[in-house]
Amino acid sequence: MAIHLDDYGELLAELPHGAQEVLRGAWQEAARALSSRGLDNYLKGALALHHLGRGEEVAVSFIQHMPAVARAIGEDVLPDLVNFLLSMASKTSGQVLTLIVQTAPAAASRLGDQELFRQYLSVLGIMLAQAPQGLRPMLENLPRLLEQLTLGGLRRWVQWGAQAYRSDVEGQRRYFGLQSADALAVLQQERRGTLFVDIQRRLNLYLRALWGRDFFLRPTAGDFESRDGLRPYIEQFVIHIADAYDDVRPQGDDGPLVPALEVYRAAANHAAAHLVFARAPLPDEGLDALTKAVVELVEDARVEAAAMRRFPKLRAQWRALHPPPVEPPTRAGDLINRLALAWLDEQAAQADRDPWVQQGVQALAAWPDFDDPQRSLALGRQLAESLRERIRAEGWPAFSARQDGQRALYRDDNRAIWESGAYDESVALAATWARQQQVRRKVNVMEMVNEVDVEFAGDDAQEVWILPTEFWLDQEGVTINSLLGRPPVADPVHYPEWDYQIQLERPDWVTVLERHAQAGDAARIDALLAEQKPVVQRLRHMIEAMAPQGLQRIRKVEDGDELDLEAAVRAWVDLRMGQQPDPRIMMQHRLHTRDVAVLLLLDLSASANDPVRGSEQTVLDLTRAAAALLAEALQRIGDRCAIHGFRSDGRHDVHYLRIKDFREAWGEPAKARLAALEGAFSTRLGAALRHAGQQLKRQPQRKKIVFVLTDGEPADVDVRDPQYLRFDAQRAVQELKRDGIVTYCLTLDPRADQYVERIFGARHYTVVDRVQRLPEVLPTLYLGLTR
Repeated sequence: MAIHLDDYGELLAELPHGAQEVLRGAWQEAARALSSRGLDNYLKGALALHHLGRGEEVAVSFIQHMPAVARAIGEDVLPDLVNFLLSMASKTSGQVLTLIVQTAPAAASRLGDQELFRQYLSVLGIMLAQAPQGLRPMLENLPRLLEQLTLGGLRRWVQWGAQAYRSDVEGQRRYFGLQSADALAVLQQERRGTLFVDIQRRLNLYLRALWGRDFFLRPTAGDFESRDGLRPYIEQFVIHIADAYDDVRPQGDDGPLVPALEVYRAAANHAAAHLVFARAPLPDEGLDALTKAVVELVEDARVEAAAMRRFPKLRAQWRALHPPPVEPPTRAGDLINRLALAWLDEQAAQADRDPWVQQGVQALAAWPDFDDPQRSLALGRQLAESLRERIRAEGWPAFSARQDGQRALYRDDNRAIWESGAYDESVALAATWARQQQVRRKVNVMEMVNEVDVEFAGDDAQEVWILPTEFWLDQEGVTINSLLGRPPVADPVHYPEWDYQIQLERPDWVTVLERHAQAGDAARIDALLAEQKPVVQRLRHMIEAMAPQGLQRIRKVEDGDELDLEAAVRAWVDLRMGQQPDPRIMMQHRLHTRDVAVLLLLDLSASANDPVRGSEQTVLDLTRAAAALLAEALQRIGDRCAIHGFRSDGRHDVHYLRIKDFREAWGEPAKARLAALEGAFSTRLGAALRHAGQQLKRQPQRKKIVFVLTDGEPADVDVRDPQYLRFDAQRAVQELKRDGIVTYCLTLDPRADQYVERIFGARHYTVVDRVQRLPEVLPTLYLGLTR
């Protein structure tokens, strides 16, 4: 069962009217991203921020942006963010708190982990304590910073600026706004080579292709936590890898350069080998640090040997990241790393004559299979005792886990091989049950027919079934959705929006929801086409002139299908007269076909219901007639065509209706949907253009056109600046042009010359002075553009 906003009536009533309206628009997206418990925290968090008394915008921004944060890293961080904002309310303004909320989705997306996001909040706490005037400019540049810095790098960059400009307010603003040379210099110094978030998908696909199974990868701020440095680790079957690696030279300055991507692959493969070839965890009671280190060394060698039996080329990948042997050894760690290299490299094993290393090489060579980790424990104890005697005999320093550990960058810290760090299934199940979210699963018709009803299922149902197609009830002759009065709504799609005042895109600012187009009486469209019979006859003659003519003969080419006799004779004559002949004596036969896809985008705002001056028809009636004539014409000519409509009720609810899709024939269903169109709400053109462009990109045709049919300028209920949506629409047109999509506007607004050229460009729009001629103008104009 779906969770409805009305179920939270008491909480909703405490919010101000503006926040309630925003919540109603964002509720569908929030219900998809959050569980029932998460929705409760979501609403209580918005209410707590409202009660701060720092303005309505903080709570409104929280309502708008938290579903995106939950999708990126989970809903458990929402209470942490609310608590952080409440604790910082006395230290900064409501505008800064709003900016923290608005940038939270970008931070969550780039960090990709709940723990890293919590550490990011602690960095903001450092800013508020030491350099409060720099927080606003830093948040305005946060996407750029997180694209270049790890979380640890961001922390050090913040601390450097806070210390350098502790008492200089203007200096803080310039540094954290990336306007000073110091800021750029420290930024360059802290930049890392490759960020985990940028290659996470490639790494997942790589591991799936290699091992034939999925692994869970999470970033960890290795340089942010002092306990482990950059070492990976495995915890509850999740592989945690450093959030950034540089290209490295493990063999020294003269050695080969290993790209950061290869470091990631080596680390991921080593951790995967532990998970694939792991057995029961090893007991660690009564073991000193030296014994544990050697046992871990043997266990690393065991899983790598088992992996290399399956994938021999992993040997070269791991070998490239081992440091060269230290000669002569001066402490236990030198021998431990020499043995690690000898087990991986036969040449190194033959060249190393150290008795302890040779003892380890021979012991591993005598291991028939690598299946029993208990043998790792026994062999590790034996080698550790020999190494302890060697330390006493040589007078080396006592073993130190920090200084004498393994130095290969890709190897993990081995916490998962011990019983103390093993996975506790009961704890994991309890945690999973506590944070379990609803699963929305698409099913086929037979699964839906044979469903098992659970009468006591409520809003916290674990699974919600979705049927992608309409489910008809034969006896009633209607669909289930029609019977329940709830038309299907597609998943929300988010698009950026261009803010011309700050010259930046607001990421995921607009939500487009594809609405179900209702069906009307298709006979209305047939009657309309009958009324326009003279226009249809005139268009038919134009179409016949434009129809593909089959094979076309192209003359005067050097490389063709057959000899062009006239050109060959002319070249022979020139040759006999001592002149340079024209080498283009061949001709080609080319199949002439039209390769066009057009999307007609109809403005279905409330102004479409206005009557046309001097006529009983409305603007929508003429729009409907124009769309029908164009579809009729394109059906005859064979061009691929779609008819979509749009309207908007604020940036959270841009309606997008599919009247006719590209694969759908122009028939009764499409005519019925066209006949039932109604005008409502406003005109957020930029978002509709971006969504239409996504539909056209999927079409295989070479030439793609978006035809916009509108009767006014872009406007919406939540925008006061008349220039804002004009500049955004202009930006959307430029984006489509960059993708090879042509946009053309046919406007019915007699004052459109003031803005339409700026949006669509010269020669890419037509103002229809006589609205009554619209049904004839649109198909004629299209045929002229694609001739």
